[in-house]
Amino acid sequence: MPVTSETAVVQGWEVTGADLEQIRELIRAHPDWSRRRLSEWLAAEWNWRNPAGRLKDMAARSLLVKLEQRGWIPLPPRRWAATNRMRARVIARRLWETTPLQVTLAELGPLEVREVGGDAEGRETLAAALAEFHYLGYTGSVGENAQYLITQGSRVLAGVLFGSAAWSCRDRDQFIGWSGEARTRNLSFLTNNQRFLILPKIVTFCSPSLTN
Repeated sequence: MPVTSETAVVQGWEVTGADLEQIRELIRAHPDWSRRRLSEWLAAEWNWRNPAGRLKDMAARSLLVKLEQRGWIPLPPRRWAATNRMRARVIARRLWETTPLQVTLAELGPLEVREVGGDAEGRETLAAALAEFHYLGYTGSVGENAQYLITQGSRVLAGVLFGSAAWSCRDRDQFIGWSGEARTRNLSFLTNNQRFLILPKIVTFCSPSLTN
């Protein structure tokens, strides 16, 4: 099996020859372990965590698969076929307030902007709105994300979904002008705006004081 003495960046992690040998020894020592268990052990052993402190076992699993694809490690066979639960997800339609709303921001009154990642009902409301009204549709999000609902009383006016920044984006990286090392160090401070939605029948205008 090929051995590399150089460092290769895989899944955002610098993998050395010693790392590869550690992984091979782990697989040899535990032939009964699943890919999931291997990735969980590896994330804990390398202390591979996100900014919130949670182990990145899914990233570790992707890393193992990419190493196998390069012919650097042998992985145990998959124990079951991967399924796309998002594609099969059915989001129930809802009844929405459809009275036209055409006012200035000042006339709109106080709004509530609420992060609903930890609120099951709020998440479902946002998912239903995105699925029905957003031009890209919606079945679910992958990875870390922040989900917001903007409401006026009980009426949902808008929703926003932010997700983890893509590892590589040429235009973004050229605009920032950072090196690969700087990107690895600072990528967690960026986010992707995955969805932005203002529900139908809602039109607002800036008041004169906001345009001066």
